[in-house]
Amino acid sequence: MYKKNIKNIHHFNKLSEQLFNDIEEKIDNYHGNSDIDYENNYNIITLTFENKSKIIINKQEPLFQIWLATMNSGYHFEYVNDTWICNRTQKNFWDILEQSCSNQSNEIVKLTNYKK
Repeated sequence: MYKKNIKNIHHFNKLSEQLFNDIEEKIDNYHGNSDIDYENNYNIITLTFENKSKIIINKQEPLFQIWLATMNSGYHFEYVNDTWICNRTQKNFWDILEQSCSNQSNEIVKLTNYKK
């Protein structure tokens, strides 16, 4: 059984802000052939690919969840055991984001192994 780590709305906002900062940093440092643009507007990150498809990432404060919407599916993540886990697939956020970016850009996208 997973242990949920969110204690209150302040804690959730701190964790989600860190996740959003990490997403922006990793997209900034991505050096693939495809161009991935992002916009962070009122706690909604929109990733836009060269083919004009989008991935939307936003936070759902009342549920203490992060939602990720792709052109093929939607995912809801809860912070458990110190990572964001999809409540349907049990996969972590970064695995699903990388796979979704790969699908939408038509190239393998790795965001978790970049060098600073």
